[in-house]
Amino acid sequence: MTERTLAVVSAGLGQPSSTRLLADRLAAAATAALPAEVVAIELRDHAHDLASNLVTGFAPAALRRTIDAVTGADGLIAVTPIFNASYSGLFKTFFDVLDKEALEGKPVLIGATGGTARHSLALEHAVRPLFSYLRARTVPTAVYAATEDWADSGDLVGRVEQAAGELAAAVEARPPAVREDPYADPATSFEDLLTA
Repeated sequence: MTERTLAVVSAGLGQPSSTRLLADRLAAAATAALPAEVVAIELRDHAHDLASNLVTGFAPAALRRTIDAVTGADGLIAVTPIFNASYSGLFKTFFDVLDKEALEGKPVLIGATGGTARHSLALEHAVRPLFSYLRARTVPTAVYAATEDWADSGDLVGRVEQAAGELAAAVEARPPAVREDPYADPATSFEDLLTA
């Protein structure tokens, strides 16, 4: 059996980050259900490159590798903090720089964190429509973790396991993603042409 890959995108801003903690829990539960290599991505590390990409239209090398990891993965776990009843600007910016067909059909588990449970519907009115627009296949269970969920995590654990099982089944139902050969001759980038 070919090992699958899961890209885990976290848009948390702090360190430590409850958003990253939720992303890690979702990844651990998913890989317990389906053996997969996990590629963890902290969007805060790419904030400057994302702004540059928006302005110039070209992704710097580190951001390009991250984009390739996400678009080439068999499945995606995407977790954002909720600010002002929606996803964070950093989260949205990352998905704005992807080609609009890049996530088509890809199984995606969405998650979010916030201060109170009253923000939980942001997953359904903001995050899920974003991935629907990108034609990704979001699993039915989305996971929201409010501050109080970390103290009494019994219910959170159940939701994490439910969503992770759905993602594992969705990934398993698809053929493995085709990945580029890392030893193939690299194509000349536009950046290389400009400096030649």
